[in-house]
Amino acid sequence: MRIRPLTIIILAFAVTSCGEYEKLLKSSDFELKKQKVYDYFDDGKYTRSIELLTQILPRFRATEEAEQLNWINAQAHFRIRDYMMAGTYYQNFADTYPGSNNAEEAAYLSALCDYYMSPRPELDQSNTRKAIESFTIFMQRYPTSTRADDCKARVLELQEKLVEKSYLSARLYYDLKQYRAATVSLANSLKEYPDTKYREELMFLKLDALFLYAERSVPEKQVERYQTALDEYYSFIEEFPESRYSRDVARIFNTTARFLKVDTSAPQTESN
Repeated sequence: MRIRPLTIIILAFAVTSCGEYEKLLKSSDFELKKQKVYDYFDDGKYTRSIELLTQILPRFRATEEAEQLNWINAQAHFRIRDYMMAGTYYQNFADTYPGSNNAEEAAYLSALCDYYMSPRPELDQSNTRKAIESFTIFMQRYPTSTRADDCKARVLELQEKLVEKSYLSARLYYDLKQYRAATVSLANSLKEYPDTKYREELMFLKLDALFLYAERSVPEKQVERYQTALDEYYSFIEEFPESRYSRDVARIFNTTARFLKVDTSAPQTESN
């Protein structure tokens, strides 16, 4: 296979470039390294900038250029999507240089890094809560910022993710047929997010879990547990008299009422 001359030139340039960079890393010329940090950053070679900054930041810590070098360090980590480190460096920058022209942007980007690290609802939501806190602190610190609306929108989005996480976690015990645990988890989810869009479903699952828990209980516990299910039934139909779960709710009522010898002429949902 023939190798084209242009390919040879590109390979030779790459080898030479790598060799020069390796020499630069070993060099004690910190001024040259500092200049190369700017050059590499401008050329989009962010990893090289970061490696050099690791070496030179301690040397320039107390100089006038420290602010700009720390800003580039945070920016470079953000550009390579290392949001964990970028968020830390942005926050450190905002705290260290509160009077900087970049302080507001640094505080916002620190929160944005937390936002980007927020996972899908099924996973642990620690970063989601941290992002909400970070955006909230930003809006308190910069109430007139042009980024305020963006922050509010992102907070609402993150809060919806927490709602969905709560819903999924509560439903998990029900799906696993661990009905006692399900009733606690579902009640906690409703208490934490009373206005959730999943409210009707969560309340029905709680009712059904209480019913199934009573149904599977030892005889000496059934009366008490069926009564709890019946109380939950009345709470449900009061809030959702025309629920999409009306047929199942009516079945739960009829079975529970027969067991407790309750007058079945009492108000209940209509069967679909």
